[in-house]
Amino acid sequence: MSPALAASQAQHVFAPIGVFDSGMGGLSIVQELQAYLPHEAIIYLADTKHVPYGERSDDEICQLTTQAVHWLHAQGCKAVVIACNTASAFSLTPLREHYGPGFPIIGLVPAVKPAVLKSRSKVVGVLATPGTLRGNLLKDVIAQVAVPAQVQVLTAVSPALVPFVEQGQQDSNACQQELERILRPLQQAGADHLVLGCTHYPFLKHSIRAVFGEQFVLVDSGLAVARQTGRVLAAQALNYPGHTLSTEIESAKQPVVKLQCFVTGNANTAQPVLNSLIKSFSPALISVQQADIESISASCVAQN
Repeated sequence: MSPALAASQAQHVFAPIGVFDSGMGGLSIVQELQAYLPHEAIIYLADTKHVPYGERSDDEICQLTTQAVHWLHAQGCKAVVIACNTASAFSLTPLREHYGPGFPIIGLVPAVKPAVLKSRSKVVGVLATPGTLRGNLLKDVIAQVAVPAQVQVLTAVSPALVPFVEQGQQDSNACQQELERILRPLQQAGADHLVLGCTHYPFLKHSIRAVFGEQFVLVDSGLAVARQTGRVLAAQALNYPGHTLSTEIESAKQPVVKLQCFVTGNANTAQPVLNSLIKSFSPALISVQQADIESISASCVAQN
């Protein structure tokens, strides 16, 4: 390897990880990444101008996701986590094919497998978005994991839940009433595990507990995504120098907050929501910045 190439690769390991979501929900993934990979810098991009993605067309979801990933790539990110189940369902495969292994893209799959393996009642609930229900990722994991295990998977969906989180109203009475309405049938059907199939939904844990107590074991993919990101970075020699994959306990001993947050919508509106969502894991006040991703020309890679 030439000195110039070695220097370029050495500089690349210090580059940030890009994390993208349709809105603020992906901060639940950022929380897990910071705990598991505390030395890594993160650029978080929330497409608040177009949130929620769940009811948009398949082509529009792919177009918006492609545009966001292009923007993060242009910021110098060494890898991207698509912290959105809906965006992953429609864009993950074509984006990986477009960028190749030199620019790792990590996606999300609803955490059905651990719920199925641990369910005693053989009934598992999945709280999802309309887009995630339409996509193939959830259908595939149910067919591959739940059906052979003879576990029934029941789904619940509400377009109102993501806006509650985006407005900082995740603990409101209205939010809890909606959760009661859509989750009570799952509880009555015997579901003992509830898969949170959207990165916004970990922020609803308090409200779910307020309504249902401990009737559901709540399962999300955050830690699994953080672990997979660590494995992918290590395999590509892109992990931060001197950092080895650590347990959550070891990581918590020396947290390093290196986080930049960008939104495509109004930054002033997003700031108080960001503050309320990150207060549980970030000791530093993070200023929201505006991102103009529409200036980047991007067609849906699936159609190229």
